[in-house]
Amino acid sequence: MSDRWTGWKSFPDDFHGEYIQAPVGPGLYEVCRASTREPVAFGCTRNVAGSLCDILKPRGLRKWLSFRRGRRYDTGELEYRTWPTASLADARVAVSLIRERHEAVMRKYAAARA
Repeated sequence: MSDRWTGWKSFPDDFHGEYIQAPVGPGLYEVCRASTREPVAFGCTRNVAGSLCDILKPRGLRKWLSFRRGRRYDTGELEYRTWPTASLADARVAVSLIRERHEAVMRKYAAARA
């Protein structure tokens, strides 16, 4: 499978009328801190743009991010990237492949440290 992630993009500023540049269809999304690339959110969904907007909602973002290990993030320090797919089933397949690759790398790293 070829790499289909878009480049990293900063979350838009609503004050200036900017919009999230993401597909309104199925796919994957990943959100991280811009300065450290620390992962904040990852998933597959039927509507990538809608899911990213839900993360930005004041209640949704603050509640979700404060729940996540007690850390708080400002939307200005977050970036996102997307991976559009043809269907939700394709998105789920891509997520499983990404997780398998991640687990393989972690196993290799753990074996090298032992």
